[in-house]
Order: sequence, then C-alpha cells, then structure tokens
Amino acid sequence: MMTEIILIIIFAFLLIHYIYFLLQVFLGLNKLSTVTNDSIPDEFISIIIPFRSEEENIINIYNSLIEQNYPAEKYEVIFINDSSEDSSLEILNRICDKKNVRIFSVPVDYSANAHKKRAIRFGLEKSIGEIIVTTDADCIHPKDWLSNLLKFMDNETGFVSGPVQFKYENTIFKKMQRLEFAGLVITGAGLIGAGNPTICNAANIAYRKKVYDEVGGFTYQMNLSSGDDELLMQKIHSDTNHKIKFALDKNAIVTTNANSNIKDFYYQRKRWASKGLFYGDNLLLLKLILIFLFYLSLIIQPVFGVIISSKYLISFTVSYVCKIFIELLVMKRGIKLLFDKEMLKPFFITELIQVPYIIISGVSGLFGNYIWKNRKIKR
Repeated sequence: MMTEIILIIIFAFLLIHYIYFLLQVFLGLNKLSTVTNDSIPDEFISIIIPFRSEEENIINIYNSLIEQNYPAEKYEVIFINDSSEDSSLEILNRICDKKNVRIFSVPVDYSANAHKKRAIRFGLEKSIGEIIVTTDADCIHPKDWLSNLLKFMDNETGFVSGPVQFKYENTIFKKMQRLEFAGLVITGAGLIGAGNPTICNAANIAYRKKVYDEVGGFTYQMNLSSGDDELLMQKIHSDTNHKIKFALDKNAIVTTNANSNIKDFYYQRKRWASKGLFYGDNLLLLKLILIFLFYLSLIIQPVFGVIISSKYLISFTVSYVCKIFIELLVMKRGIKLLFDKEMLKPFFITELIQVPYIIISGVSGLFGNYIWKNRKIKR
C-alpha cells in the first residue's frame, strides 16, 4: 500500500513538472517580440553552408541564396564541402558564377571527429563577415529570408534562432513528421521567450562572430559530431550579456525535407538526443531527465495498472489527458504565430506514437553512435 502511494506521488510530481514546463513554453510564446530593426544590419554577412553528398539539392540552395532580396555587396555565401561522395562539388563548381559565392573543401585531417561542426568551423575561418548565418544544404529559402532573419539582430543581440519547417507532402508519415518537428521549433521559440534558450536548429541561425569568439567558439565541443547550434546558443546565454532572440516572422521560415523513411527518422532523432548529456547547465539537464521520466511513466503506469492495481490506470489516464490537452494548447498557439493551421490535423495520431519514439530515441541517444550521411558516428 505504501509503495503504491509513493509511486503515485512520483508519477504526480512528474506530471506537475511537465505541465509547468509546457506552461513556460506557452507563456514564453506570448512574450516573443515582433519589434525589429527597420533596416538591414550595417555589418557584412557570411552565410555558411556545410554540405556532404547533396547533388540532389545543391542547385536549389545555390539559387535560393544568390536570389535573396539583399544587397549582394553586403553578404557572401560560403559552401563547405565535407568529403562528399557524389558529384555535388562538381555541380557547384560548374554553376557558380557569382563573385560573392566561395567554395572550399575541408581537409581530411581537420578536426576529423567533429564532422558537420568542423565544416562550419572551417567556414568561419574563411569568412569575412561580422555576422554569421548558417543553414543546411537541403533547405530552400524565400527571397526575403535573410532580411527577415537579420532584422532581429540589433546591437544588443548575440544570437538569433530562426523558424524551420518540413516541406508539405501528402503522406501521413510526413505530415506527422511535419507536425512533430513544428512542435520542436515552437518549444524552442517558447523557451527563448521565457528566457531559457535550450533548443534551436542550425538550418536557420545567426550570430555575431565576435560573440562566437568570446565564448570560445566550438573549442569545447569538437569531440562531438553535432551541437553547432543549441550548445553554442546556450553558451552565449550563460557566458555573456548578449540577448538571444527568436525570429518570430513567417517570412523568415526555412523549409527542408522530412525524412523519407523510419530508419532515417530514427537516426536523426538519435543524433539530436545524443547532445543532451553535454548541456553545460546541470539544472537544465535535470529538467530534461524529469521530462524523459514523465514519458517513461506513461509506459510504466498502464503496465502497473494491468499487473498490480487499477489505481495506476487512473493515474495514467489523468497524466495522458493532461499531456494531450496542454500540448494541444501550446501547439495551437505556436502554429497560429508561425505555421499553417492545417499542420495540426494529424495531432491525435501523432500523440499515439510520440511517447514510444521519445523513449527509444532518448535511450539510444545515450550511446551516441549513429549513422549520418553514410558515416558511422561515434560520440
């Protein structure tokens, strides 16, 4: 009897903590500012695009970046080839005819274990811009993307996180991915608004090079294959007085492709989850562990309800209903601010698979080994 009470109290605590977390996100979304600069920054901009085996996408991103409604003399585009195994480098060299576009290849022995991060770091060394913008080679950008992202970069701001979405495709698997990914973007935006910047996406970020240097750049992360986005953002937040902003503007959205199959989806989420243990803030790490334990409790409670006591079925029902209700509230708010409301349609079916996928990716991410771009990555 005492054991049952203790377990139910633990499950209730995990639920309360998760509700508090979601309310932080919701309130943070309402605090996000749309006040921006009326003009583009005076500083020169360097856009860095690491790529590896992107022959299907390289022409599209090249065109989308050179066709920006932004003065060509105010920005450069730096493509960094990271040991491509296809013809993407040859294609890029063939089509490149703009003075503000430069192409480099990372030396094989240059920070070999850092992978994507080494490509960005190499690009930073070649860049001349005072503001660095990074994006991914499989992304497409609207013509006003750069100006709408950078209008959030004032003199007090050190880092801007921009919105990213998956391209719409008419299959249930990709619709679910699109919604789930939007949930991550909305969560990241809300946490920035709440003053607790935690997650962002390197497909659409901007930061000052002097601030990057001020926090030591990627020096303390070069043993990790990822983390070029949120780990840097967190370090700027914790170690400097510069502001972190979210670009709350639908015209600043970058579009990328959803995963084509479950295997790719699994490896992507495993790669993202593998960064969590390297967050420098122990309190933040504790919060993430508690959220993971809440999701784990949603598996444990119904099992206990069947084999031990029906009380656990009641606690599970309360936990799951509260989770769905508050997540729906947050998603509605976030989608209204950023995305197409049609995105919300597969919400309930997505909720059914969210719990097991988060548990699986979270546990597998602890080991840090995964496959990315035909590479076997070890943490």
